[in-house]
Amino acid sequence: MSTSRRSFLKTLGVAGATLTVGKLFAKTPKKEDKTEFYGFLYDSTLCKGCMGCEYDCAEVNGLPEPEGSAKKGPLRTTTEYRRTVINRYDETSKGKMFIKNQCMHCNEPACASACLTKAMYKTEEGPVIWREDKCMGCRSCMIACPFDMPKFEYSSTNPIIQKCTMCFEKAIKAGETPICAYNCPEEALIFGKRRDLLKEARKRIAENPETYVDHIYGETEAGGTGVIMLASVPFEELGLRTDLETSPYPELNKTFLFSDPMIFVLGPAFLLGLRNAVIERMKNEKNELL
Repeated sequence: MSTSRRSFLKTLGVAGATLTVGKLFAKTPKKEDKTEFYGFLYDSTLCKGCMGCEYDCAEVNGLPEPEGSAKKGPLRTTTEYRRTVINRYDETSKGKMFIKNQCMHCNEPACASACLTKAMYKTEEGPVIWREDKCMGCRSCMIACPFDMPKFEYSSTNPIIQKCTMCFEKAIKAGETPICAYNCPEEALIFGKRRDLLKEARKRIAENPETYVDHIYGETEAGGTGVIMLASVPFEELGLRTDLETSPYPELNKTFLFSDPMIFVLGPAFLLGLRNAVIERMKNEKNELL
């Protein structure tokens, strides 16, 4: 039996042993206080489209410099090389407006709920992040996300999932503010506890009813998100989804997730074993070439 095959069967057995039915159907953990999560308040009425947040994000995460411009050209989307983008909408009911797109860091994220190996998960502090060592490459997180934010590196031989992490490892764990909010010259993006951000958003709407629509995007969308937004025009004019449920999306997925438990016992085990066998084979081939 070849080394790669032995490794595959060993990994398959270990993974299968750990993914038991009892664990899959364990009690739902106690829910965190959603008002205590960290998050962002993005005020689109203050944004000038400078793209500073894009450049800072690219620099701190070792990504290529942003291509295109928020001030002209076609609308852009997040990609495996862009974790956040600023777009300009010229034909809103109030003229030119900018909007920021990034992972919304849902209070109860559908991507994490769909991830069978917990590679995608929500931290106690609030950011939703991804762990490479636990990912089996199924891309269920991409399908589940109502905002279409997780992106896969299709062109890489060792692909990973890319999306905004709210600089969890680089900033939040160190007690610092994520660089995109820290450097925003207009303070269109501010960082803090979700409870305080909601309070600030309500205050701005109450004090300036002629400036803002009476709606905080992300307060209830998809069960509530860590990124909340203000605007002077209806959010559909800025390309944001307004057809989202107000219940958390994991609740809507329960029927599917538990329809055939054996698939979710054997499927992850098989894919994890296959992934690790492929990685080991690639390493062996590389060593043989040296």
